[in-house]
This record gives sequence, C-alpha cells and structure tokens, in this order.
Amino acid sequence: MVAYIFRRILATIPVLAVVAIFVFLLLHLTPGDPATVIAGDYASPADVERIRDRLGLNKPLHIQFFGWTERLLHGDLGTSIFSQLPVSHLIAQRIEPTIALALTTIFFAVIIAVPLGVLAAWKSGTWIDRSVMIFAVLGFSVPIFVIAYSMIWGFSIKLHWFPVQGYKSIFKDGFIPFIKHITLPTIALGFFYIALIARITRATVIEILSEDYIRTAYAKGLIPKIVLYRHALKNASVPIVTIIGIAVGLLLGGVVVTESVFNIPGLGRLTVDSILRRDYPIIQGMMLFFSGIYVMINLLVDISYSFLDPKIKYQ
Repeated sequence: MVAYIFRRILATIPVLAVVAIFVFLLLHLTPGDPATVIAGDYASPADVERIRDRLGLNKPLHIQFFGWTERLLHGDLGTSIFSQLPVSHLIAQRIEPTIALALTTIFFAVIIAVPLGVLAAWKSGTWIDRSVMIFAVLGFSVPIFVIAYSMIWGFSIKLHWFPVQGYKSIFKDGFIPFIKHITLPTIALGFFYIALIARITRATVIEILSEDYIRTAYAKGLIPKIVLYRHALKNASVPIVTIIGIAVGLLLGGVVVTESVFNIPGLGRLTVDSILRRDYPIIQGMMLFFSGIYVMINLLVDISYSFLDPKIKYQ
C-alpha cells in the first residue's frame, strides 16, 4: 500500500507539470494586457511600457516561463500585480469560506442523495422512483445561479429567514451566524450534486439487486432492509465513492458561481476578480491550487477502494 501511494504521488508530478505549462500559455496567449489595465484608460503608451518593464511582461515568453517555474519550485506562487501581496497569502486569507462551503455542500449532498438513490432503486418502476428521477433531471438542467437567485428572492427577500449575502466565520462569529449565512449557498450548490450522486447510486444499486447473491440472500429468509443495506449498498460503495470524488472535483467550479452570487469572499470570488483584472500570478496560483486538490482527491478515492472492497489489493 505504501509503495502504491508513493508511486501515485510521483505520477502526479508530470500531471501538475503539464497543467502548469497549459495554464501559463493559456493566460499569456489570450488577448489583453494587464499593464494596460493597471495604467488605466488615460495612460500614455510610455506609462504602459514602463509598467510592462517593471512586471517583466516585455521579456520573451520562455524567459517568463522559466522564471515563474523556478519560483514555483521554491514554493513561491508569485505576487499579485494589483495588491502586491504574495499569492499564497491571498489564498490563505480566502480559503476558509471556500472550504466551509465545499464541506457543507458535499455533506448535504451525500446524506440526501445516497438514501434517495437507494430508495429509488428499491422502489424501481414506482412513483417514488419516477419522482426521484424527475428531481435528478431538474437538478442537472437548472443552472446553479437560477436556483441561487430564486432562493434569495424567496427565503431572504420575501420570508427574511436568511441573509441575502455574505459569510460569517464559525470560529470568529459563532455557529448560528455561520449556519444562517452558509445554508442558502449550500442548498443552491448542492442541488446538482444531489442529482448526480442519486442517479449513479440508483443505477448501481439496481444492477446489484439483480445479482445471484442477492436472490440467495432473499432465499435464506433475510428481510429486505438487511439485504438492501448489508449486501446491496455495501457492494455498491465503490462506484458511489467514485462519483462522490468526481463531484468534489466538479464542486470546485460550482463554488466560483455560488460565491459570486452570494458575495462570499472565498477563492471563487478571488479567481473571478483576478480574471477580470488579468492578474496573472493569482490566476496561475489558483489553477495550480485547484488542480493539486483534485489530484489529491483522486488519490484518496483510489486508496479508499481497498478498504471498501477487500478483493482490491494494491501491490
């Protein structure tokens, strides 16, 4: 197991290297000039050129890339063009709201989606199954921002149950303010992931319920609930955990939209603001940060397989 984990960690190095090259080229070859944005609309060409020289943007592309890579290998993600603060410092400032939203969303999605999917599989072909599938289709079809604005209008503006926007830290402001501010973003972001996980859970459990060992369990006189949870759901855990891992990866993109709608000062908002201002160091740092998280999630999912299914052994 240790050797497998070590090999997988080594395998992530070329993946992150390719991501770094892609991110660097994507940002530098797209139209737009951050020096022009910094200088403003009334700046002269000489002012713009001085800013480009100060930022090193007038150097050849490969020189810029090698300099950025060298700093990256020393743990330096760069310095923001606009705020002049280290990118790592900006990430540390904004990471708490994003982690809180991601954890509450995936927890909310899993505790709702897995029982829904199992119930739909158990009652396959009934109105319960059809209702769950209708909900899944709606969850896939309706954009996150539409759900978010609808919930703000209904629960915040009309009913005054929750704040319209903002974020409160559970460590600084307490549990109740935290829950009040995180509830609507969690539900709005969780709809899509509930639909995704419920649909895969239903399909997997339906397939397993048709296996011979399930019929044998029924023939032994076991009650349906024991067969469903002890045999069917246990053997369906590997594909369910896989889709949960994929959902966490997709969640990183959904956070950007949700934080923008609810004005949450997290990494999503930081990414959007940096893209609008073409703040290269922050964009590069954020994309590498999210890529690293996604790679680590895939590694944890792979390792979990051996615990969920004893037949899987890593050499």
